[in-house]
This record gives sequence, structure tokens and C-alpha cells, in this order.
Amino acid sequence: AVYQREVGLLTEWYCPALGLDVDADAYHAAWDAVLPIAEQSASPVVTVLRDYHAENIMLIDRPEVRGLGLLDFQDALAGHPAYDLVSLLQDARRDVSPELEAAMLAHYHAVANPPADFDAAYAVLGAQRNAKIIGIFTRLWKRDHKPRYLSYLPRMWGLLERDLAHPALAPVKAWFDANIPADKRHHALAEFDQA
Repeated sequence: AVYQREVGLLTEWYCPALGLDVDADAYHAAWDAVLPIAEQSASPVVTVLRDYHAENIMLIDRPEVRGLGLLDFQDALAGHPAYDLVSLLQDARRDVSPELEAAMLAHYHAVANPPADFDAAYAVLGAQRNAKIIGIFTRLWKRDHKPRYLSYLPRMWGLLERDLAHPALAPVKAWFDANIPADKRHHALAEFDQA
């Protein structure tokens, strides 16, 4: 339910901002087809911060405490271990090259030895998160009058499309291809970005 509510932000905010009349029922049905990949994974259920990125990680260097601290963890839930990993490696505000992402995923595989379904779950959760963020950033512009978030949309669309290329996301990719034309992605709202 949380995943579906979050991906719904794209059809609730982004699509209307561009005047797109999309099939929201088919959108949710496509997600229903792929979300079980993560929800029924063989991976263990872990605490997922859900907003894990560079700005929310602090270096603590005091005599009594040394290490890392985390901010903005009030939305934490139980979930798949790939969620926070994809949050960090597909950061909304910083470019992480595909090569570095691949190297970090390879390192994770070497250390954690995840089950065979991990990469598919990583792609599903990455696409879910990136669709959610596109909706949130559009809402921040439209409702909260914060146009600077529009400057992140090209990165988010690039990440979303990379995730949609995974075969596990075929139903969701088909929905995007049928409902959001290529010219209504990436830079479609650039004229409103006043950052």
C-alpha cells in the first residue's frame, strides 16, 4: 500500500502538470505486477530509512563518539535491503555514474551474498522510488512554490529509465511508453525551473 501510494504521486502531480491524461488504473495494475518481486523476495526484511542519501549522513568526529550519524529517519519502515542501497546509489541530488553504481553493487554482492532475486528487486525499488520522487518534486514546485526541485527531474527521469530497462519492470515500462511520451520526460518542465 505504501509503495502504491508513493508511485501514485507521479500520476497525481507530474502528469497533470504536463496536461497528460493517463490511465491511472493501468498504472497501478502495472505496479501490482512487479512489486511482489521486492515484497516476496528471499532477502531478509530490514529497517529501511527510505530517505538515505548524502545530505542525511553525517560524519561524527568528537572525542567521545566517532562514526556516522543519520538524519531524517522518521519515515523508516521494515522492508527490502535494496531500498536504502538504491537510495544512495541513485541519489536525487548527486550524479553517481553507472560505473560507480555497478562497482558498489558488485561490492554489496561480494559482502552480503544476496539471493538471486536481489538485482530485480533493486531495479523495481529504484523505479518505484524514482517515480515517487518525480511526483514529489513536481508537488514541491506546484503546491509549495519551490521551483528549484525541477532542476533534479532530468536526473530522476534518467535513473527511472535505467531501472525500467530491467526485464522485471516490463509491465511498468510498457505503461510509461504508452502514457508519457519521450518529450514529456527529462526536460519537459525546464521552462519553469527558476533555480
